[in-house]
Amino acid sequence: MLFIVALIAAVVAFFVYRNAKRRMNKSEASLALTGIVVALVIAISQCWTVIPAGHTGVVDFLGNVSDVTLKPGVNLVNPMANVEKMSIKTQEIKELMSVPSKEGLSVDLEISLLFKLNSEKANDIYKTVGPNYTEIILVPQFRSVVRGVTARYEAKALYTASREKLAGEILDELEKLVGPRGITVEQAPLRQIKLPDRLTKSIEEKLQAEQESQRMAFILQKEEQEADRKRIEAKGIADFQDIVSKGISDQLLQWKGIEATEKLANSSNTKVIVIGSGKNGLPLILGGN
Repeated sequence: MLFIVALIAAVVAFFVYRNAKRRMNKSEASLALTGIVVALVIAISQCWTVIPAGHTGVVDFLGNVSDVTLKPGVNLVNPMANVEKMSIKTQEIKELMSVPSKEGLSVDLEISLLFKLNSEKANDIYKTVGPNYTEIILVPQFRSVVRGVTARYEAKALYTASREKLAGEILDELEKLVGPRGITVEQAPLRQIKLPDRLTKSIEEKLQAEQESQRMAFILQKEEQEADRKRIEAKGIADFQDIVSKGISDQLLQWKGIEATEKLANSSNTKVIVIGSGKNGLPLILGGN
């Protein structure tokens, strides 16, 4: 539309310029000439368009949408066509909704959806839905899928490790609905889950009891290990004593006594040595310097 207006303005300015030249009106001719230049510049500028990074261009010429989308950068286009610039960046939808659980409880759920538009199908989205496709098809489908998936889980499962599985199911089911239309869903993270106060308290008490049970099991295991260590140590001492007692004999003791007597007799220290009574008596030191 701007291209046509600029051309009309250029033609009008041209006739004004010609009439001014005939009347020898230099100021009016100069003003008309400036108008011609400006109008032509505007008309020529409509022959190309700049698509920003992270966007794709859909060309709509009098209701006929081109099958070819424009890539980011400078693109030559029909100056009479309308170019709709649609984002293909990753976008986020945040939803705060009340969803049902398997047992019929109402759970407050804060969830996000990360998605992006497939640039190759942007023209199909524009033709069948329009540039506001997010509000028309994505958000309603997202809400419906979330409620359908949570209804298959008990409320306590949403509060524990099953939330990752739930997020995966939401992502898979939503992809089946909007993927063929040109919308790619990336993630559906659960940001916050608020259960009824009484249920939350009972779940927390159960988790605390489980943690206490695990702590006691750890203590018992540690005590059993310590008992095993002491039994092994006692058995080692008993084995050592048994081996030593079996290795000591009267002959060995007599021989050690003789060796001690010889060492004392050969010592340079002054001493008194008394041989014990009996034939196997051992030496006894009574005194010395």
